[in-house]
Amino acid sequence: MSASVLLVHGGLWDDMDAERFWRTTGIVAGLTSHGLDVLAPDRPQRASGWNVEVASLGEHLAKRSGPVRIVGASNGCTAAVLLTLAFPELVDRLLLAWPATGDDPAVNARTRAGMLSYGCPSGVVDRLLTDSVLRGVTADELTALARIPVAVLPSVPENPSHQRKTVDALLGSIRGSRELAGSPEPPTPGFPPYLDQLVRTIVEFVN
Repeated sequence: MSASVLLVHGGLWDDMDAERFWRTTGIVAGLTSHGLDVLAPDRPQRASGWNVEVASLGEHLAKRSGPVRIVGASNGCTAAVLLTLAFPELVDRLLLAWPATGDDPAVNARTRAGMLSYGCPSGVVDRLLTDSVLRGVTADELTALARIPVAVLPSVPENPSHQRKTVDALLGSIRGSRELAGSPEPPTPGFPPYLDQLVRTIVEFVN
């Protein structure tokens, strides 16, 4: 049985969705051209907590017989980690791509202001923007990922929201994890030349 790949897009209380992040950029088409079974659902755009995202995405996993490989992107890395831990019998590989920096006061202040401008209640902002390497993920939860192959794909070049220090912290926290070739984050203007490289990187990791 071939593995399914679950793509968890980025964004946080904004208008980002799977269509814009994974399909319009050509990533889904690239992966399916290699024969992969690709799932690319939308994350809840107005989730009141990370547990809400896990419950929503978990409905897609509950229908699978396994195995499933998860690719999380930016703020979607949090949902990807928590989903991996919630379905240990199904998820056997995890790729954290362009992980969003969650422990930088300036970044969190800017993100908070943006979320409030989208109408996010301050209490929800506080629950989502925990001061940790990945928002909403504890050090113990990162350590627990050592049971499966984990890879981290950095933003190249780095930017204030996707800093190199986050990649280094994840590699240091998750025993046995490894770094993959980085790229700009889709759907930013700098991404298109890296499409083929990213598809090959994901395919090689999944297989």
